[in-house]
Amino acid sequence: MWFDTWADIGRVLAVGAAAYVTLVVVLRVSGKRTLSKLNAFDLVVTVAMGSTLASALLSKDVAFAEAVAGFVVLAAGQYVIARLSVRSARFAQWVRAEPRVLLLHGQFLDDALDAERVTRDEVLSAIRGEGLVKLADVGAVVLETDGSLHVMRAWQGDSDVLQPGSASAA
Repeated sequence: MWFDTWADIGRVLAVGAAAYVTLVVVLRVSGKRTLSKLNAFDLVVTVAMGSTLASALLSKDVAFAEAVAGFVVLAAGQYVIARLSVRSARFAQWVRAEPRVLLLHGQFLDDALDAERVTRDEVLSAIRGEGLVKLADVGAVVLETDGSLHVMRAWQGDSDVLQPGSASAA
């Protein structure tokens, strides 16, 4: 349990170093988006990359070449999905979730909370995490496409950022 053989330790060190270098190369070639957390799909790719690395390091049943193939497939798949999403709004809608406003001008939007399965306590926790103590100080809380809660302080004026796809030309 604590130690099997020096050969096993050597395998982990050799495969670990090679897999790490390969992963860095794959990530550099595939671009920053591969490990982004812009949406839930991106998070799944990141977790799968980590799982592939762990399998390569610790499982004798996974050959180094198989791990490399796994890295390449994940990065290429993520690249294709991101490219198609940029080129096709319809495809992007199918793949990505939309951000959802859960609290607006200090008022909870109960239908949105229910639909997204988020509790008031979770929203309040995010608000406290931003150092705010009064709901009147909160302009909105948005559940982002990556599952994070974004707290926006109360503001004066335009609220275009709350509407998906309404980026204003400023």
